[in-house]
Amino acid sequence: MTKLIFWDVDTLHDFMRSDGKLYVAGSEEIIPAVKALTDYAHANRVPIVATADKHELSDPEITDAPDWKSTFPPHCMRGTPGQLKIAETQLQNPLVIEPERQDPGALAEQVLAHQGDFLLNKRAVDVFTNDNVPALLSALDPQAIVLYGVATDFCNRYAVEGLLRVLPQVELYLVSDAVRAIVPEEGERLMAAWTKRGVRMITVRQIVEEGALDRHLGGRPVAPAH
Repeated sequence: MTKLIFWDVDTLHDFMRSDGKLYVAGSEEIIPAVKALTDYAHANRVPIVATADKHELSDPEITDAPDWKSTFPPHCMRGTPGQLKIAETQLQNPLVIEPERQDPGALAEQVLAHQGDFLLNKRAVDVFTNDNVPALLSALDPQAIVLYGVATDFCNRYAVEGLLRVLPQVELYLVSDAVRAIVPEEGERLMAAWTKRGVRMITVRQIVEEGALDRHLGGRPVAPAH
């Protein structure tokens, strides 16, 4: 069993950097925060599950005439620099899991044998459109999940809602100073609603400096940095 995993939502160049194709306003401000979380995870041998848009022009949400609700202009396109994770949240020895369904048993064996982080590629806002998420979560079997990244009102929302649905027994934390929303008011509304549903708000300082999650440490190891 993995006691604790970190869930890094889409900390990609196109979202996190101001010159990105779909910059989430204010995201550059949280780069030190997501870096601190990444460094903490690696220093304490906490596996990171990172999600990443990896789009094709044929994906339903990609259009030159977006409604900014379910469709968006081209971003995080496969093979472009904008699709890559920022340097501050680079993974250690990631097991890359594409959206196409794999045999759950075989994937579980891979996950349990893997010494490193995990990268879930997706072609839609909702990470659970990657058919392999349930097998990954079942194999990791975490007691607690710490979620951060962008954007609160889009990809984070689907991740939080999905995790609440499939792992209702898990302690789910959202790092309030390591997220940004496209519409700030909607982000605040969602965070208030999630709190009422049991999601625990936490800060980078509480995790990194105050040891708020230390009781969850001691899960499966990850490979050391090289």
